[in-house]
Amino acid sequence: MMLSISLHLLASAPQADNLHPRLVPALGEEGVSRLHRQLVARVLKLPPLGFSERIFWIEDGLDETLEALAEDNDWMVVGQPVGDLGERMRRIAALGLSENDAVVLIGQHCPMLDADYLSAACEALDQHKAVLGPTEDGRYALLGLRCIDPRLFEAMPWDSNQVLALTCERLQELEWPHGLLPSLWVMDDPEHLPRLARLGIKPDVA
Repeated sequence: MMLSISLHLLASAPQADNLHPRLVPALGEEGVSRLHRQLVARVLKLPPLGFSERIFWIEDGLDETLEALAEDNDWMVVGQPVGDLGERMRRIAALGLSENDAVVLIGQHCPMLDADYLSAACEALDQHKAVLGPTEDGRYALLGLRCIDPRLFEAMPWDSNQVLALTCERLQELEWPHGLLPSLWVMDDPEHLPRLARLGIKPDVA
């Protein structure tokens, strides 16, 4: 049986107070803001891949350019719910699961997260109750779920390198079989700019 899976992109608006501070010395605030918009746009342009719905959850107010791009690519644009990151993710996952067999939640900061990666996540959900897309810094950039439990989101140190390990521990406590996808890198450090260039993505700093 084919699963009905909804895709949810969580992104912050490309404003100065949302910038990665380590990138500012290399690119400047305007350059980081434009790179942020480039990375969000890259995800919005990915093919639909058979998802039952694709929802773009933007934090801190809508961005007209990204909102128009999302709508042109058949994404629904919605403001993120209130609460810390865990509470927002819990609410979004619960909403998606209310009408679908599974949900996939992603962010915009991993340039290697592409259509093939999303397809692999959907395939993993055929076999597992949960799937994670780990990042090199000990967190995750993708979370796929066929069911939900608040323990996956509560009292989680989201800014630490323990997020992935703690999430896996809690999945084991829940006795939910889970899959791990290949590890991704996060575009949050000037040292990663050459990696970005190798993908053909050049920050617009002009």
